[in-house]
Amino acid sequence: MNLTQNPFIKFLNLEIPLGSTIVITPRSILIILFAFFITWLVLKTFKKIIHRALSNEAKIKFKSIFSFFNYFIYTIVSLVTIDTLGIDLTGFFAASAALLVGFGLALQTFIQDIISGVFIIADQAVHVGDIIQIDGQIGKVENITLRTTRAVTRDNKVLIIPNHIFLTKILYNWTENGALIRESVSVGVAYDTDTELLQKHLIELALNHPLIHKENKPIVLFEDFGDNALKFTIVFSMSNSFNLYKVKSDLRFSMNKLFKEKGVEIPYPQRTISFINPIEK
Repeated sequence: MNLTQNPFIKFLNLEIPLGSTIVITPRSILIILFAFFITWLVLKTFKKIIHRALSNEAKIKFKSIFSFFNYFIYTIVSLVTIDTLGIDLTGFFAASAALLVGFGLALQTFIQDIISGVFIIADQAVHVGDIIQIDGQIGKVENITLRTTRAVTRDNKVLIIPNHIFLTKILYNWTENGALIRESVSVGVAYDTDTELLQKHLIELALNHPLIHKENKPIVLFEDFGDNALKFTIVFSMSNSFNLYKVKSDLRFSMNKLFKEKGVEIPYPQRTISFINPIEK
């Protein structure tokens, strides 16, 4: 029996024109679907093998990278399969050149965000739970995806940060060196203040705050002899950096109360004006 006369074979080789240059057959469609199935099977097996070697935290971090890798592999398989089957897409691409250029320009930032997201996740420069500061905004990272990173600010607003920002701006990661951070509050007092007594009171004041570490004892630095005041800085450690500004505010409230109780003066700026030609009375 001549196979070319077989109705099923004839159906598989039936040419279906799509426009003037693109011709497909049921056979080519089945081959493309089979190629996608084999690709899906290989990627699924590969993902299972990789997952076995990763911790639960690492699985979450690399979930987006696996998604990007899947898209990339499917695109390559599609192009190779279409080229192998001899389907000529030149006419289609030529007719759609202007549309593809505009589409490419529109996707430029999108692709930039995707690549940046891969770098962020692979490099692990930012983790979920980190306190970050970028463009003057401070937030706690809640979610990292391929395109955006979401962080919650102190006033419970959500920052949606395109990932390419991390590669083009200066990023401060407050928790990169661990949960413990060191911060400070500065103050100026009058020249007649008992500095040793002031040092003692400021340390006690800091130790009384529930969010300041007691093991890493606060210290008071005598910074300088200013124009109008003696300048001091109290340095302390804390682990919950997300509440930093509240802690600083609490310390300033406590300082103000302490200074009033102890009679410590915070001097105003003063200037002495001398007249070259005294005013005659």
